[in-house]
Amino acid sequence: MCGRYAQSRNVHQLQLAFDLPEQALGEESDPRAWPPLEELDPDYNISPGRPVQAVFGPPPQGGAPGAAGPRSLHTLRWGLVPSWAKDRNIGYRMINARGETVADKPAFRSAFRHRRCLLPADAYYEWQLLNKDGTAEASTSPATDPGHRKRKAKAAKKPFSIHYQGDEPLAMAGIFERWRDPEVAEDDPAAWVWSCAVITTEAAPELAHIHERMPVIMPADDWAAWLDPASGPDDLSHLLDSTPVERFSVDEVSTDVNSIKNNRPDLLEPLPDGGGEEADTLF
Repeated sequence: MCGRYAQSRNVHQLQLAFDLPEQALGEESDPRAWPPLEELDPDYNISPGRPVQAVFGPPPQGGAPGAAGPRSLHTLRWGLVPSWAKDRNIGYRMINARGETVADKPAFRSAFRHRRCLLPADAYYEWQLLNKDGTAEASTSPATDPGHRKRKAKAAKKPFSIHYQGDEPLAMAGIFERWRDPEVAEDDPAAWVWSCAVITTEAAPELAHIHERMPVIMPADDWAAWLDPASGPDDLSHLLDSTPVERFSVDEVSTDVNSIKNNRPDLLEPLPDGGGEEADTLF
C-alpha cells in the first residue's frame, strides 16, 4: 500500500520538474469542468484526505478542433470519491487502487480509462512489521495469510522512506475523479470534489522485505504514454510494470513519522545508525 508520502516542492518547482507551463493560482477555472491549482505548504507526512498536487495530461477537447493542450498541474484531495458515491468520506477507504484490478473495479475502472494523472512525491513511507523479538516479519499477503490483518494492527512497525537516489521527484501513477456533493448548490465551488488514488502493485523483490505492496512509479520516459488518453489497455498494463526500482534508495527513518501530528523536513532523514526505537501504531 501507499498510506503516507512527502511532497515539499512548490508550484514553480513542480512545473520545472515536470516540464509544465506556468499557470495562474486560484479559482481561475470552472470547478465543475477542471480542478483549480492551489499553492500548498510543504507536507512531509501527507495522510489520506489531505490536498495534494497532481500532473494531468491534455485537457478534454470536447470535440473542438486543433492540437491538444499542454500538461497541467492541479490540486486534488487524496482518497478517490467515485462519481456515484453518496458521501465524500468513502475516499478515506480509497486512497489506493490495486494495479491488478484497477481496470475492472467499478470504483476505479472509468477513471483508469479516462482520468489518469501523476502524483509528485519526494518519497513515500512504508512500514515493516516486526516480530516480538524485534526482527522483521516475513512479508505475506492478506490473501494467503488470513491472520495478517489482525497481526498487522497489533504489531510493532519500523518506518522507511523510499525515494530516488538523486533529487528527482517520484511520479506515482494515479487516477482522479470528480464528485458533486448533492447537499450543496451546483453553482457553489464547494459542491465539487476532485479526488485521486495511488495505483499500487506487488512489491519488487528488492522491497518485499519491507512490505508486500508498493506504489507504481512512472519513469519520465513513460509520463507521456500514461497521461495520453489514447493509450489502450495493453499499453497501460505494460506501464504498470515499469517502476524503476533499481534507482531507489531506502532509508530507515524515525518513528516520529508514525503520527500525522508530526510534519517536519527531518522526517525524511535516515537514522544515523540505521536503527531506532520500537515503532508505535501507524495512525
